[in-house]
Amino acid sequence: MNGTFVAVVGPSGVGKDSLIAFARARLEASGRVAFVKRVVTREAHGGSEDHDSMDGQAFAAAEAAGQFALNWDAHGLRYGLPIALEHDLAAGKAVVANLSRAVIPALMQRYPETVVVSVIADRDVIAQRLASRGRETGESIQRRLDRSVGDRLPASTIRIDNSGELEVAGEQFVQLLQDVTGLVQP
Repeated sequence: MNGTFVAVVGPSGVGKDSLIAFARARLEASGRVAFVKRVVTREAHGGSEDHDSMDGQAFAAAEAAGQFALNWDAHGLRYGLPIALEHDLAAGKAVVANLSRAVIPALMQRYPETVVVSVIADRDVIAQRLASRGRETGESIQRRLDRSVGDRLPASTIRIDNSGELEVAGEQFVQLLQDVTGLVQP
């Protein structure tokens, strides 16, 4: 495959989907960057996570049928990336997806041309963002903030701080994607 997989990772609340949406608005029309929508066994909530929904039974059937390039379990849910992303990689595109840090080793084994982008943010910013979603209790937000995930990321991981204005981190992410694809911004 000639393309590059751009894996966007980081804890809930750092703004991964916001960064991806920012870049999509700027670069999707170029035809050189494909933005993959995850399939999740949770109903979509307007304005938060951008994903397609599937119930557990349908997800298991899709998995058995080979419809996912990669799938994983996290937070009591199932997540998958549609196998169609391989068409975009074969066409030489940068393929961008939000995924779990835990699947980075499997991702890099399957797609060696991978750039990992770790999105970070200040703890207080994350707490505020999680609370504004209205999906979790204060106690569950605290557990998320206290949870330590071992760093399974390669040394080449690029870090983007999204603690401030989205435009600042968004421009950094857009520049990274332009560098990966060779796009020149007009």
